[in-house]
Amino acid sequence: MKYVMEQLKKDSRISDYRINIHGKESYELFFVKGKLETLRRTDTWDKEVTVYVNHGDYKGEAQFFIYPSTTEAQINSYIEEAVQKALLIQNKNFELPAGEQGTFAVDSGFARGEVSDHAAAIHQAVFAALTAEDTALNSVEIFLNKHIRSVENSRGLKKEQVSYDAMVEAIPTYNGKEQSVELYLQHNFGNPDPEDITAKIAQGLKEVSDRYIATKPETIPTCKVILQEQELAQLCWSIARGLNFATVFSGRNLFRKGDAIQKDPTGDKLTITMRGAIPGSIRSAAFDADGVALKEQTIVSEGVVSNYYGSNRYGQYLGETPTGDLPCLQINPGSAKDGELKEGKWLSVVSMSGLQVDFYKDYIGGEVRLAYYHDGEKTLPVTGVSISGKLSQVLSQIRLSEKTTVYNGYQGPEQAILQGMQVF
Repeated sequence: MKYVMEQLKKDSRISDYRINIHGKESYELFFVKGKLETLRRTDTWDKEVTVYVNHGDYKGEAQFFIYPSTTEAQINSYIEEAVQKALLIQNKNFELPAGEQGTFAVDSGFARGEVSDHAAAIHQAVFAALTAEDTALNSVEIFLNKHIRSVENSRGLKKEQVSYDAMVEAIPTYNGKEQSVELYLQHNFGNPDPEDITAKIAQGLKEVSDRYIATKPETIPTCKVILQEQELAQLCWSIARGLNFATVFSGRNLFRKGDAIQKDPTGDKLTITMRGAIPGSIRSAAFDADGVALKEQTIVSEGVVSNYYGSNRYGQYLGETPTGDLPCLQINPGSAKDGELKEGKWLSVVSMSGLQVDFYKDYIGGEVRLAYYHDGEKTLPVTGVSISGKLSQVLSQIRLSEKTTVYNGYQGPEQAILQGMQVF
């Protein structure tokens, strides 16, 4: 990158530049029907250059990528092309962050010990879940990743951070008398936890066997709907995205500071805090792509919008202090105990085609692929149903579990009780 920086510095048309580098060292294992077929190590690097050009009252920008095969002549061509593109972009002017330097590490158990030992422990944890008859893991892929991310700009900012994560991809299979059923399972985690891995795989195996016997009921009486962490995270992120500086600046936000997201709440009041890092989260970071140090920000307090959050550029546009583009979201636990979640009649949603959340249409719902319906006496796996509700009503009555979990960039209640949902 030395040649690139020399060319950027001596081009008088370029007002500023930023260079982002992402290196990933990966240790990968591929199993077919329980047998290790391939063990592979990879080492990849992505290098992105952003060119900024001030013209009149505007600051334009354009990006290009550098590869190991990129020649000096190509670099010169990319720079010229980026400058010309940036001259066509009419963004409001803003200042890049300046001067900060440092090296950071996101805390992870994967940073300690040998990667091969961690891989062996994950392998054992995955296959320890195979205890039920007629179930199998036809395909398992294990990835352990070390990420090295750096950012440097023309204003003297220079930062680097190291983080780790792992992923298990598996195809749980149930071999029935009439047919076989397969599901896709992906489990991401930032800390080694063999017990949790075994539990997640065992849950996937149970779900695929239940999918085999699941039926579409003729009718389901009105009952409470229970969401798991994946859909609950989707709901909360839909709120958070609406309070990002970029969304607010563009006028696409429905809620502003002081607005009640939960009107006349009778359930648990939502408190949402955006964070840079959460223990165990695969998205934890010390700084964002601009190099801005990530600063925790509570954006919803007791159901009311309290703050916005976001990047350096849009923070300046709004006259707000940039928090950085925060990658993690934390929800305070609720008041629902395990016993209360399972009282009465309920439909516990396990898998959906995707939760749909639309604040403008006041809608929440989606197609359910697998759920468990409890009629007050027995619990049956069901499929082929859909759920639908009025979002404002659902939010005002939502109950959150006391028990919390970490799911990708989300930390919060494991489950939520939704009232007023139609099941059909």
